[in-house]
Amino acid sequence: MTKIEIVANVYEKLGFSKRECADIVDKFFEVIKETLASGENVKISGFGNFIVKQKKARRGRNPQTGDEIEIAKRKVLNYRLSQVLKDAINNTK
Repeated sequence: MTKIEIVANVYEKLGFSKRECADIVDKFFEVIKETLASGENVKISGFGNFIVKQKKARRGRNPQTGDEIEIAKRKVLNYRLSQVLKDAINNTK
């Protein structure tokens, strides 16, 4: 599902104009991005948790040349599915 399809679904369900629905969806994703960029986790009840983790710098190897390289520290995003969504996907309960 693309962002345009999400906007279309919001339009059908809420009845606002398409421009208003696009703004709502854009603002929603903007808030999530800003929150994650600041290092905070995002928990959406019934959907799941977006967790920001810090990975340490480490030594790695270039698979083409075999040379050792330094991989810089970085933030990574993990997603953990909620039990409610997991049950809905698997048609249980």
